[in-house]
Amino acid sequence: MLAESYLVSVSGPPLANNTAIPKDAGIYELTLHPSYATTNTFKRSTAPRNCLAASDTHIFAAQDEKSTVHVYSRSKGSQEALVTFPERISSVALLGDVLFLGSQEGRVIVWEICTGRQATTPACHVQAVTCMAVTPYHLVTGSEDSNLHVWSVPRLLELDSTIEHEPMQTLSNHRAAVTSLAVGHSVNPDTNICVSGSRDKSCVVWNYQLGVALRTLLFPSFPLCLCLDPCARAIYVSSDDGSLYAIELFAEKALLGPLSVEDSSMAVQVSSAFGATPRQAGPASCMAVNYDGTILISGHPQGQVLRWDLSSRADSTELTNLNASITNVVFISPLPAPRPTRPVTVIKPFLGSRTYNFTSQLDSELAGEDTRFSRMLSSKGFPSDVLEQAIIAFQTPAEDPVGDQELRKENEELWEVVNEQRALQKRTLQRYLEARSSNA
Repeated sequence: MLAESYLVSVSGPPLANNTAIPKDAGIYELTLHPSYATTNTFKRSTAPRNCLAASDTHIFAAQDEKSTVHVYSRSKGSQEALVTFPERISSVALLGDVLFLGSQEGRVIVWEICTGRQATTPACHVQAVTCMAVTPYHLVTGSEDSNLHVWSVPRLLELDSTIEHEPMQTLSNHRAAVTSLAVGHSVNPDTNICVSGSRDKSCVVWNYQLGVALRTLLFPSFPLCLCLDPCARAIYVSSDDGSLYAIELFAEKALLGPLSVEDSSMAVQVSSAFGATPRQAGPASCMAVNYDGTILISGHPQGQVLRWDLSSRADSTELTNLNASITNVVFISPLPAPRPTRPVTVIKPFLGSRTYNFTSQLDSELAGEDTRFSRMLSSKGFPSDVLEQAIIAFQTPAEDPVGDQELRKENEELWEVVNEQRALQKRTLQRYLEARSSNA
């Protein structure tokens, strides 16, 4: 069994006098498997909803109604840095070594934690950015202005400071503030989906790359938070009345795909909940699903952290009570993608033109390995083979496969015309010779 751990953040004052809860603890690192335990605590943090992100080395927590982000080192178990930004931060999302921050003014701030490079978009949202979801190629932002923007990550990371940062798509089917976002992990533009929840009592399933609404789900009360199954097969929604919903997207009556019997423009009323949170806990303000999609963890305003077994849909089990309002639940992947470097310390952001240094730690042993990088590292100046390859690359004319293909096609068409003319000329000459011989 894989060891699974997750982070839980709290915000606000303690709800009761409880000496068993660590003083000033704002973020808890908990173990789900193989047995429940609290492995670490991080102090002096009050992160609101959608303001907690974590990597395998660091934790980033934006502070409530402030323009600061607390950075914690997971290996040291302590706060590493306090970073201040020009505007108050209302949401965060992490992609590798890049932290995206949504501001109260409707902007997106991009911070490369290994170089300190910072970029800021215009205020494309007219109100605060309440939630964010990120993939390797796209960033989706939701706002209190009821709109969603889809951004190109490579364009946001462009080094050219003259490029204007504008969203690729604007999704505007909602009629009230967007409360939560979740995005699938597929990179296929035809199958990747994004789900948004809003205070207009609806959730919309999007093909966000094409800007198309695939399905609208209606609820008795507005969704507070939502999350996707790891394979994007189901959506789990917590509503304001304390109900928990599970919407299967590809069940017997499929809502998406070729097996769907209804037109995508038809809204679906969701009324059957698979569970209800205890009254003393309050509705779930945050949720997360583990890596295999069998367990749902929910956090509640009265401090309870509940576990739901999705395979049996049984009643919830209380894991702990942290004596403060739970604001975020974030799972840490037990199978992280391999990376060549590991950031040991973060570089504080700097806005403006300057030279940036990449500061990170190589995550593999170079001793005894004869690689191209090791040869370049040990040689004085540039190695001769690298210089030769560079000179040959400059001397070789640039290939244009698209242009070559068009020229080849054009030449083939011209040769067909030439051959037809030659055949016609040959037949004409033969008839002329035949007529001449008959007259003679």
